[in-house]
Amino acid sequence: MKRSRQNKILELISQYEIETQEDLAKLLLEAGFQVTQATISRDIRELALTKVSGRNGKPKYAVTEHGGNPPPAYSDRYTRVLQDGIMSIVQAGNLVVVRTVSGMAMAVAAAVDALGIEEIAGSIAGDDTVMCAVKTAELVPIVIEEINELWRRG
Repeated sequence: MKRSRQNKILELISQYEIETQEDLAKLLLEAGFQVTQATISRDIRELALTKVSGRNGKPKYAVTEHGGNPPPAYSDRYTRVLQDGIMSIVQAGNLVVVRTVSGMAMAVAAAVDALGIEEIAGSIAGDDTVMCAVKTAELVPIVIEEINELWRRG
């Protein structure tokens, strides 16, 4: 399903000048795909899409030099660090608090940073805790879902 959806995304951005994730969600829904904003955000990142200037001068989604393949940030190494290091993930206001195995917080923070989650304003790590400041409290569930997807994969 994921590969099919991502192939549809690539097809749609080649056919239309898609300016927002909402526009993409609408087109995917019309094509029969039920998606959340978090899923679209993750797909955009995994496909290494970027915004370029469209014919009307407004930004639109396009494929980067990765050519629709996952960017290096999604390597097995980062997934393993998340799987091996994370103990729990909780929300605290606009923060995502990630508890890790003792001594793993820096590695987990580096892996989270490498994911390039645009909703995260910044991260800080101690010995066994990572705190990610999210731009708004409403975006925290999206961030948690994205981290959880890689943490629980395997």
